Amino acid sequence: MNNWQILSSRKRRSAFAGFAFLFFPLVLFSQNDKAVIDQVVATVGSEIILLSEVQEQVAYARQQNRDLPPEYRCISLQNIIVQKLLVNQAKIDSIEVKEEEVENQLNARIDRLLVYFNQDEKAIEEYYGQNIAQIKEQMRGDMHNQMLSERMQGKITEKATITPSEVQRFFNNIPKDSLPYFNAEVEIRELVYKPKVSAAEREKAQNLIGELRQRIVEGGESFPELAKKYSADPGSGANGGDLGFQKRGTFVSEFEAAAYKLETGQVSPVIETEFGFHIIQLLERRGNLIHCRHILIKPEITDDDLEAARAKLDSVRQSIRNGEMTFSEAVKRFGDKNQASYNNDGRVANPRTGNTFFEVADLETDVFFAIDGLAVGDVTEPFPFRTQDGNRFYRLALLQSRSKPHKADLKLDYGKIQQAALEQKKAEFTEKWVLDQLRRTYLSIGPHFHECPNLQEMLAQQRP
Repeated sequence: MNNWQILSSRKRRSAFAGFAFLFFPLVLFSQNDKAVIDQVVATVGSEIILLSEVQEQVAYARQQNRDLPPEYRCISLQNIIVQKLLVNQAKIDSIEVKEEEVENQLNARIDRLLVYFNQDEKAIEEYYGQNIAQIKEQMRGDMHNQMLSERMQGKITEKATITPSEVQRFFNNIPKDSLPYFNAEVEIRELVYKPKVSAAEREKAQNLIGELRQRIVEGGESFPELAKKYSADPGSGANGGDLGFQKRGTFVSEFEAAAYKLETGQVSPVIETEFGFHIIQLLERRGNLIHCRHILIKPEITDDDLEAARAKLDSVRQSIRNGEMTFSEAVKRFGDKNQASYNNDGRVANPRTGNTFFEVADLETDVFFAIDGLAVGDVTEPFPFRTQDGNRFYRLALLQSRSKPHKADLKLDYGKIQQAALEQKKAEFTEKWVLDQLRRTYLSIGPHFHECPNLQEMLAQQRP
């Protein structure tokens, strides 16, 4: 929770003691932490809750705070029940989470795990007693349900809006001695520029993908094995290029047009997309759904390509400084459309908070040094960076704002206060929905938790 969430939760009087709406992180424990004989401790509609789920969440919370109260196990089960209510209703309402979306989230979690273990897969396997593929499978069901519950909550709160007068009232209701203190923060905008591939590297990649297609179609070699060895797609390469069942609209247009023309087992000609060169094999078709695999070969970006990108961005920077174009215009003309900031006028979101404000400690090191000493409105010189999948880009950053350390102020921090007020309103929407669902959804709680007053209050909401 951030400062505003803590304040808003203090203000709300919930129907249950300690009631909260938390999406727990997916937790992995080492082999030594798994000595649990599982049993069902609660049932919510068609969903069950296992004792191990509660114990894992309590263990995770204890890692963050060793001074948890003894009754935290009751609070933990309460929050899991809320999540299961959301999942149960999401399934009833046929809310969809694509396998590709789950896979992307799992890959992101694994990437963070690899960073923590210095890219040492063997160390991960020794610690958890599972390899990367097994860890992903262990997390898959929980990830799918977490995404379902988040989407269900989004559906519940989609009509929640906040007016300026409600923001004012929210702020005025916070005791002055409880106002949070904000450290110095900055907002930045970025222009991410993708280097142009040289003709030589493009031809080299095209020749390799053509050779791989020939080895499969004429030489009879295994498509999955060649995908594992050569494919540059981090999501599917390790799985033999398998993309699972997908419906129309999932893939970029060139890829999709080629995939839907294939007969079962057929391998496509070489096709080119914004990601590189592909060959595709159709495995199965079910109505409008297709199951295919692919191999992606990306042309390599050379040092010369990077230097050309730097020079191009330097020219763009000079045009911005000379008033020949605005930063917004430059983003639209030269920015990489696949970056999240592209559709937000270049504004960069802080992944830790979800807003656009960064404390110094939250900034990437290269961004910190690039903007250090800039005046608000100035643009950095071009500097390089790598994306999570290893692609090399150049970018410009504009210092949008910089604040000094201060207590929360309605004028200075209106955006944050507005967001906090909106989050409180969404929590109220969700709480009302939960109370209503408890009256119409079957709930049972096992004897392990009968002593928990908050859970007894949940049971009391059940209609006789």
